[in-house]
Amino acid sequence: MDRTQRGVAVGMASALLLALAIFTLAAVFGAQRMAASAAVELRLALLAGCVMGPAVALLVCIARLAKHRFFTPQDIDGSALTGGTPRARLLQALLQNTLEQLALALPVYMACALIFPARWLVLIPAAALMFLLGRVLFYAGYAGGAPSRAFGFALTFYPTALLAGMAIVVLAAKAIPA
Repeated sequence: MDRTQRGVAVGMASALLLALAIFTLAAVFGAQRMAASAAVELRLALLAGCVMGPAVALLVCIARLAKHRFFTPQDIDGSALTGGTPRARLLQALLQNTLEQLALALPVYMACALIFPARWLVLIPAAALMFLLGRVLFYAGYAGGAPSRAFGFALTFYPTALLAGMAIVVLAAKAIPA
């Protein structure tokens, strides 16, 4: 592995370890706050609150690119009609990655909110908070290259991936007759 790959690997592994630690803390200290059998209304309210964080991250990306385009004559016609300035291309890349992460997170959060045992529901807001923190760190490190943005990317991605894996296990367990 070259230096860049090692930097990315360290960032990704560090974010995975942090995600596991935050999930563990949420499960240990937050599970008591959840009702033994969370009603559908509670689950939907929790989901609504949790999807707003990632939605705000996307809103910020869209607004940043729109503002840049409005105030930059070379970019005002949009990326389909111009090659785009380096700043516009950077903002577009941030927007695209955030949209991809959001497209994965939303159905995973929804599935988890509906099928998880009540004691696991605390993991969804933990993942949503890590999504926001990960996006901020990804934005801050993006211009520094792959090693600089790896931690933020992974802190956005791994909590969603871990929840998806847990949801698959729950669904498989429900599909197997007792």
